[in-house]
Amino acid sequence: MTHNFSLKPAAVAITDVDSKQAILEQLAKRFADVYGFDESTVLERIEEREKLGSTGFGRGVAIPHARMAGVKRPTTVVLRLEKPVDFDAADGMPVDLVFGLISPENAGAQHLQALAAVSRLVRHEETRDMLGQARDAEAIFALLNNSIDRDAA
Repeated sequence: MTHNFSLKPAAVAITDVDSKQAILEQLAKRFADVYGFDESTVLERIEEREKLGSTGFGRGVAIPHARMAGVKRPTTVVLRLEKPVDFDAADGMPVDLVFGLISPENAGAQHLQALAAVSRLVRHEETRDMLGQARDAEAIFALLNNSIDRDAA
């Protein structure tokens, strides 16, 4: 399988947060817990990226992302929010699906390919709906894994 990014089952969660900042903090914590990244560095990097402009992708999806030293390959955390949260998205819609992406410091093309892979995933209305309706984090992971495999084929 030639995935553009790493995703572990434990990196997928359904969570109840009430602000963009809380989302970023949850992402940083999960990157630390699941992949062993430094939580404060992850938070700092994704906050710096958000200051350049919202990573609210549109249609209820946000893709906060950053590059960081010590990371081997693009790595993902996925949060489905129990209720939509305002994320300053370009289309003004609140988000309920968040894909955090951390890539190696010098992974220019690799980082862009991983971002493109995530955006392709969520551009499919059907996939997006299935992710929104999945009963739990395991079901979300399974859906993503199948979609990633299909995309890579």
